[in-house]
Amino acid sequence: MEVSIAAESLFHIGGFPVTNTLIMTLIVSVLVMMAAFALQGRLQPVPRGLQNGAEALIEAIWGFTLDIMQDKKLAHAVFPLIATIFIFVLFSNWIGLLPGMGTVGLAHGEHSIIPFIRSGSADLNTTIALSFIVVFSVQFLGIATIGVAKYGRKFFVSPFHKPYLVGSFVGLLELLSEVTRMISFSFRLFGNVFAGEVLLIVMLHLVPYALPIPFLIIEVFVGFVQAAVFALLSLVFIKMATLEAEH
Repeated sequence: MEVSIAAESLFHIGGFPVTNTLIMTLIVSVLVMMAAFALQGRLQPVPRGLQNGAEALIEAIWGFTLDIMQDKKLAHAVFPLIATIFIFVLFSNWIGLLPGMGTVGLAHGEHSIIPFIRSGSADLNTTIALSFIVVFSVQFLGIATIGVAKYGRKFFVSPFHKPYLVGSFVGLLELLSEVTRMISFSFRLFGNVFAGEVLLIVMLHLVPYALPIPFLIIEVFVGFVQAAVFALLSLVFIKMATLEAEH
C-alpha cells in the first residue's frame, strides 16, 4: 500500500496532467453551483427540505461574519467570499470520505492503485490557490477600506517617530507575516486533510469493515472544523487589515 503526498495523474490532455484531486475539485464546484441555481429558482416563503438546510447554513455563516466584522456594510462586502470559501472547503474535505476513497482506482504496479476519489484539500496546489485568494483579498480590502497611505503606514513606520527603530522593525515583521501567512494557511489545511486520508486508508486496509467507522465520523467533524477555521481566520485577517494602524 502506497500513499502519495502529491496528487496522482489519471490521464493527460495534451501535456496537461489531469489529477484525481482536480476532478474532485471540479465535481465539488459544479455540484455547489448547481445546488445554488436550483435553490434560487425554487425558494419558498416557508422553507422546507434542502432550502431549510441551505438557509440555516447561510444564516450561520452570516452570523459569524457580522460578529467578527462588527460593521454591516463591510460584512456584506466580504460575506460572498467567506461563504464561498467555507462551503467549497467543507465539501472538498468531505468528498474525500466517499466510499471507494483510496480503494477504487487505476492499477499502478503490483500492489498499489491510483485512487479516483481524493479530496481537493489534500492537494497542496489547491490549498495554496485558496490561500493566495485570501491573502490577495485581505490586501485589496484593507487598501479599499482605509486607503493606500493609511494601510502602508502599518508596515512602513518612520524610524524618526515613536517608537523609533522598534516601530520600524515591528512594521517589517508585520509585512513579512503577510507573506508567510499564505504558507501557514496552505499547510494547515493540507496537513490536516492529508493526515486524515492516510489514517482512513490505513484503517481500511487493516480492518476494512467496523474499525474505520469511528475514524470516518471523526474525519467528518475534522473536515467541518478545518473549513470553519479557514473561513474564520480569513475573516479575522480581513478585519485586522481594515483597521487603521492606531487600532
